[in-house]
Amino acid sequence: MALVPYLSESDLAEDDRSLLARPINLFRALANSPEALRHHSEFGQWIRHGCELDPRLRELAILQVGYVTASPYEWSHHIKIGHDFGVTDEDVTALIAATAGQEHGLGELESAVLAGAREITRDMRMSDETWAFLHERLGKARLVDLVMVISFYNAVVRILGTLQIDVEPDYAGYLEAFPLPDGHRPAQSPR
Repeated sequence: MALVPYLSESDLAEDDRSLLARPINLFRALANSPEALRHHSEFGQWIRHGCELDPRLRELAILQVGYVTASPYEWSHHIKIGHDFGVTDEDVTALIAATAGQEHGLGELESAVLAGAREITRDMRMSDETWAFLHERLGKARLVDLVMVISFYNAVVRILGTLQIDVEPDYAGYLEAFPLPDGHRPAQSPR
């Protein structure tokens, strides 16, 4: 159960109601501080619509953060979102295998993106080897975009965990199909 109430549009001032146009639990919790939600959403919109990093690579990086941190909310939401940007169920299975150091079938670029996401998440920095490979393949601007995406979602998983945000029932099936490494099963909440 979340540590703050999940608000609805009717709980907010008229000027803030549009913040819940997508009434997912994370946003409903962050709505307790409308300005925080506003700025969180602005950065999220840049990631989704303004960032020039390939959307499939972006979603793989976000999924890697969710998997490494065993964040049920992030993992389940971005499996669904990832599907909209070209991530397949096979990619998700391959990500799980790559995280375990097993054969996975992803290409060199995808593998390096996942390695970079794991390194930033676990070590707070990307290794020189991963950086050099990604710099060569993505260039400076897209590599900085990738670092920003990975770092932002490392913040998001900490917000989700600290506020104890519940996974909505619509997303629970993704956790069954693709269990997190510790077998964590989140509490479910009504919308």
